[in-house]
This record gives sequence, C-alpha cells and structure tokens, in this order.
Amino acid sequence: MSHQQKNRAPEDAVTETQALIENRPPSVATILLERVAETPDAEAYRYPVPDPSGQGPDSWASLTWRQAGERILAVAAGLVDLGVRPEERVSLASSTRVEWIFSDYGVLCSGAATTTIYPSTNAEETAFILADSESRVLIAEDAAQLAKAREHRAELPGLAHVVVIEAADAVPAEGDPEGWVLSLAELERRGAARLAAEPELVLDRIKALRADQLASLIYTSGTTGRPKGVRLPHDAWSYMARAIQATGLVVTSDVQYLWLPLAHVFGKVLTVSQISTGHVSAVDGRVDKIVENLRVVRPTYMCSVPRIFEKVYNGVAAKAREGGAAKYKIFHWAADVAREYAKVSQDNFQRTGSRTVPFGLATKHKVADALVYAKIREAFGGRLRACVSGASALSPEIGYFFSGAGIHILEGYGLTETSAASFVNPGEAYRTGTVGKPLPGTEVRIADDGEVLLRGPAVMAGYHGLPEKTAEVLESDGWFHTGDIGELSPDGYLRITDRKKDLIKTSGGKYVAPAEIEGQFKAVCPFVSNVLVHGADRNFCTALIALDEPTLMVWAGEHGMGGKPYAEVVAAKETVELIDGYVQRVNEGLQRWQTIKKFRLLPRDLDVEHGELTPSLKLKRPVVEREYKDLIEEMYSGSRER
Repeated sequence: MSHQQKNRAPEDAVTETQALIENRPPSVATILLERVAETPDAEAYRYPVPDPSGQGPDSWASLTWRQAGERILAVAAGLVDLGVRPEERVSLASSTRVEWIFSDYGVLCSGAATTTIYPSTNAEETAFILADSESRVLIAEDAAQLAKAREHRAELPGLAHVVVIEAADAVPAEGDPEGWVLSLAELERRGAARLAAEPELVLDRIKALRADQLASLIYTSGTTGRPKGVRLPHDAWSYMARAIQATGLVVTSDVQYLWLPLAHVFGKVLTVSQISTGHVSAVDGRVDKIVENLRVVRPTYMCSVPRIFEKVYNGVAAKAREGGAAKYKIFHWAADVAREYAKVSQDNFQRTGSRTVPFGLATKHKVADALVYAKIREAFGGRLRACVSGASALSPEIGYFFSGAGIHILEGYGLTETSAASFVNPGEAYRTGTVGKPLPGTEVRIADDGEVLLRGPAVMAGYHGLPEKTAEVLESDGWFHTGDIGELSPDGYLRITDRKKDLIKTSGGKYVAPAEIEGQFKAVCPFVSNVLVHGADRNFCTALIALDEPTLMVWAGEHGMGGKPYAEVVAAKETVELIDGYVQRVNEGLQRWQTIKKFRLLPRDLDVEHGELTPSLKLKRPVVEREYKDLIEEMYSGSRER
C-alpha cells in the first residue's frame, strides 16, 4: 500500500487529486502518448515465452514503453489501412496476453471502438456479438477463434477482415487469396508502411477523439439471457486512469501480475490504470500457471476474483491436513489467530489510527507467522503489498484470514456499466467486509429500497441498441441503478449485502440473502467449490453444493476410498456426513428461516463450459436451478408450500 501522500497536508492532496481528474485528456490514447514520451525506456510489459521443447519452464521477455508504443501505433495504422473508420467496431476474441493490450490500444488510437469477446464464448454467441456490434474487423487469437467466425460468415456480411494473432495454423504461408484473413504480424507490417509514408496518420486520429466518442463496447457475460452491449466512451477510461492514479494505491515502482480476462471490464481497467501510473505489468492469462508465475514474477500487487483466494485457502488447509492431525490443528489455530488479529487491528485503526494489538495476541501472531503465514506470503512471491478483490463478494472470514496472514486484500466494487472500479478500500484504512469508498469524482447514494445508485464520468452511455433497457437503469440526471443492495457507513464505506434481484422471499414472507449464506459456507468448509442456496416461495431453504475435486480426493484417500472415482466418493455416505457437519456449523449462526434444512452434493463442479458460471466465475443461478431442477424438487418433496 502506498504512502506517497502521507507527508502532504490533506487539503493539498485533495487539490492535487481534483486537478489530476479535472484536467484529464479526452482519451486514454492521449495518456498513452504521454506515457511513451515521459518514460520511453522504462519497462512496460513482461510476457512468457514457452520453452520450445515443451519440457522446461517458460522464460519471460520484456518490452519498454517505446517498443510497446511502436507496436500499438502500427496496429492502429494497420486498421486504418484496412479501411476502419472512427467509432466503427473492431472485435477482439483472445485470452489475456500482451497482444490483446496492443490490439485494444491500436483500436482506440485508430479512432475505432473495441468490442470484447471471451475466448470461451461459443460460435453462436460470438456471431451474435459480431452482428449486434456491427463489427468490421475481428482480431482472433488463433484458429479456434477464427473457426467461430467462419462457421457464421454468411450471417456476417459486414465483417470485412479477421486478423489472427497466432497465425501459423490459421493463415496459409502465401496468405489468404480472398484477403479476408491476415496475421497480426502482417497487420503491423502494413501499419508500419503506412506510418512511414504518413507519419501523422494515427496522431491525427488521436487528436480528433472526443470525450463522448465510443471507445469500448463490452458485452455483459450475463447471468440470464442474451448479453447486452455496454457503451463506454473515451472519457470513462481517461477518468478511470486518473482516478485510480489519484488513490495512490498503485505507484510507478509496482510490478503487477495481470491474469484476469481482459474481455472483462475488471481486467480492462487494469491496463488503463497502468498507462497512467507507468508501472510494469507481467501479463499471462493462463489460470493453471498462476501459482508458478507468482514465484517468478514476484508481484507487488495483483487483482483477482474471490474464487482464487478461496482456492488458495482450501489448498493450504488441505496441505495441512495431509501433514497429519497435529499440523492440521496448528493450521486451524493459526487461522483463528489471523482472523482475530485482523479484526482487532482493523478496529483499532478505525478508532485510533494505529494497528496496535494486545501483547498476548501479538505474541501468538508472531508464532503463527513463523509456522504458517510466512509460507503463504512466499507462495505469492514474497513482495505482495496488497491484492484487490472484485467481480463478486469475498467472504469476510476469508478476507480476515489473509489480512491477518499479511496478504492485504482491498475489496472493491463496480460493474461493466460503471467501467469496473467505482469503490475500492483506501490502503492502510481498508476494512474487510466492505468495498471501501468511492473513487474521487464518483457520487453514490442509497435508494429507499436499499439499492446502490452511482453517478459520475465512468457510468456508461447506455446499452447498445437497447434504449428501453437503458431507461430502466439510467435516469435522465445520470444516476445509474446498480441492482445491488448496500449500506453506507457514516464515514463513507460501502457494504454490499446482496443483488436486488437475487434476494429470495420464502413462503413465510421472510427475505433471505443467498450470497451471504453461500459466503459463510465457503468460509467454513474447505471442501466446497461452489454452492447455491435456494428457497424462493418455499417454506425452507436448501442448497446445491459442488465440491473441490482435488481436496476431496485427498480426504477420500485418507478415509478408505482411495482409487474410487470422484462421482462415487461424492455419493458416499461418509462424504454426505462430512459436508453435513459444515452445514450445521453455518446454520448455528443463522436465523431460523435462513438455515439450510436440506442439501444435495452435485456429481461434478460447476463451470464456464457448461454455462453455469460466467467467465468471471459468477454463479448463473437460473441455469444451475434449471439444470438441477429434479434435485431441488426432491428436497422439497412432501413439504407444504405456498
């Protein structure tokens, strides 16, 4: 966490913050040019280069701001050479990699607008987004993404070209005779040639950008129905760049590990804040490489979704269990100490400005640090100052554990419709269980029904081609209805309690916040991967529980079920009894109408491929409830319902 404003008077810091935001340029493309000019030889990006043999570890290459800027401008000029005009859409379907960033900024610098597509999106929905956005060009990662466009090419008459990043298996060596497909390398070559002949070509496009001009069309991953295209103007991103810089949470000397999907607004905003601050980003979207990469990159900060922290916590617990009863007991003791330490130190900081704790607690914490916490910090690379968690709610018990272990998780909040970051916890003064305070320049108020309303430069211009849907959430005076229920503390910290539409009402008339119960269950059960609480119009609550396979199978081997298939282990009486113990533990802290009366274990984990999770790992409740309707009805069989 940064202390760069620590010695300045508060009024000076406020004045500097206001000036930074109010004097922002109309486009983040201008901020990019400023960054390249200011620190041309400083390191900008690191990216992995796989071992050619496939046997050894990856090596990492590096690019300066000058080198990155040259590639971005070449992409921009290449798009102009393809005939792309200002505000026309260029779709980008790729996993997180440096070429994604270069392509996105190339689009912005050309005056066009980026439409993002998750690489996991199927061919039908990819075609829908390409058609709905009226994209002129698709930048596809590889042959698999190209194939999706080819499959629906007849339905996409406006798609003039597909540019492939990994072109070896997608573009013939002699090139595509139709000219419909070309490689990213060829696009950059064409762009460099245009710039050699017309040096001001892209600079003129950047100078012509307006603050209200469309920059990004990001389709919500959607927990129900077709995704909606969120229209975000250039000013939203230039505001985000300056507002995040103004928080002082990230500084030029930082090293960010960037693995989040860049098709998601959370990932996108991290590329924007980096350009304003000028720090290094190590970019690699391979989720299976996170643990390995953390030790290599040794980041000073990282942004993540809660599921990663849950997995780390469960993994540490499972490893302790493997070490025997004594080691497992030590872990649980250390976890309790971490939570107590975090709560006491945060409470004291809130009251006095000091994180002091009683001597006895400090002594226990020091012992637990040597036994447990230091190893956890080392697994994160050993230099991590803080993490930012967003996209969905983090269980407070998980948050307190990591806080006490020295991994400071700053929870934040925002939506696609608000350019990702509306709230974030303020460094030293962070409070677990809240999403912090609004970014400077963002307004917030709580409606009579508890809904969080936001207004500011980051709020979307509207949904693409859907004026009725826009009018449902965006008032004429700029207030955006988030759909989330929340509470504001007297000093401005926001706590999100649930989604407005996800609140369920039992047949007894009681309201239940399922996400809150689900979060509590994840905090106490080290075997859980995903959980869905159900109870709308029912006379009691039930749960569908998916277990983490690696963790469960280790336990199974210790309890006489080694070698049995996962589905058989899940169905075993011993497993059901194991999970029931955790259900009852959660129930002890709930009101009677909130308690989980029955549950069923799912035969496999929920995932993106089956459409049960969004690419940002949010639960699609209607999909899961529909898929496991028989299990739900079985739990209510014979019960009296409204």
